[in-house]
Amino acid sequence: MLDASLINIIGAILFLVAIIHTFSTKKFEHLARINPKHSGILHLLGEVEIVFGFWAMVLIVFMFVIEGKDTAVNYVDSRNFTEPMFVFVIMVIAATKPILQLSRDTVLLFARWMPIKTEIAIYFLLLTFVPLLGSFITEPAAMTLAAMLLGQNFFGKEMSDKFKYATLGVLFVNISIGGTLTPYAAPPVLMVSATWDWDIWFMITNFGWRSAIAVFINAILIVTIFKDSFKKINIKEDKDQRPIPFSVILMHLFFLVNVVTFAHHPAIFMALFLFFLGYTTAYKRYQNDLILNESLLVAFFLAGLVVLGGVQQWWLEPTLMSMDSNTVYFGATILTAFTDNAALTYLGSLVEGLSDEFKIALVAGAVTGGGLTVIANAPNPAGIAILRKHFSENTINPTGLFLGALIPTIVSILAFRVL
Repeated sequence: MLDASLINIIGAILFLVAIIHTFSTKKFEHLARINPKHSGILHLLGEVEIVFGFWAMVLIVFMFVIEGKDTAVNYVDSRNFTEPMFVFVIMVIAATKPILQLSRDTVLLFARWMPIKTEIAIYFLLLTFVPLLGSFITEPAAMTLAAMLLGQNFFGKEMSDKFKYATLGVLFVNISIGGTLTPYAAPPVLMVSATWDWDIWFMITNFGWRSAIAVFINAILIVTIFKDSFKKINIKEDKDQRPIPFSVILMHLFFLVNVVTFAHHPAIFMALFLFFLGYTTAYKRYQNDLILNESLLVAFFLAGLVVLGGVQQWWLEPTLMSMDSNTVYFGATILTAFTDNAALTYLGSLVEGLSDEFKIALVAGAVTGGGLTVIANAPNPAGIAILRKHFSENTINPTGLFLGALIPTIVSILAFRVL
């Protein structure tokens, strides 16, 4: 058994330090530039994906010293790392050239049917259709597709940081709420759907239609606010691009669909992933470089969150349970910004006798706040890893993300509490 008082307090302190570190990564990058002698370690600490993994390792060292090797190893073995593994695999597959080309062509096809400028239509669809598609292909897959296509087409040097942060905020919020049409796509919903017996009809009637309205309003607002920015963008078809055989695209879809189908069975989806790596090596001429590095960093971040989050129950659960069904929505929205939203709903699922009103409010609050910070929702680190190269100093400012997500979050609050 862990020394609950000492280890849990140390874990809470390290969790707070990790949150502060997340908001300070840009300072580490600055220190790396002015201290070339130690630039390596400072650059490492300036990577936002490193933060929680680094402090999780510190926690394990404390456990090792205080409680011994067996306790530390048993604690790590007791953690469930399925989600970090799944996000790693789905990011790599969803970001492959055949999948991106298929997604781009599909979005372009729909955009041409819309009575607005093609560039605006594509942008609108990437912030509406793709996040809602996340209810079926999972939120991490939707985040990867949307972030890759937004980065390629709308995050050029000619676009202002204000536009980029606003887009990032809308993307993160819409991905978080857009996965609530089904009981398996959004991590905070997945944590409770089986325990509370929530099926797809329950999700649509209590969450889905409200989420869809908020997703569309958020996209309409940002397009309206930045309508002049789209004059700088001209998306052209790449006529020099080597055509990808339909059979290759079909094989990539086979891997993507089956990884999603077996998302809760790591032995199966990792076996599929190894097969996928072999296939892409055999057909390398139809591939860009796989985003293995970015995906591994995101998995490391999420794994660190799993380890650190495991010793936060002692204060999180009583905090949540002290609220009634009216205040838990706003409490969950705020707490989600500083903890993983799936952790909040999981703690709620452990408590018996909760009213349906309380359960719905808890989950709604968890998904509402899922775009405010990088740690609020599991797919967010994937979006950060893909898009940060388009920002100054290759770093996304957490304050900029928070401000960019604030208005979309307020729209989500109105959708869930007023409609």
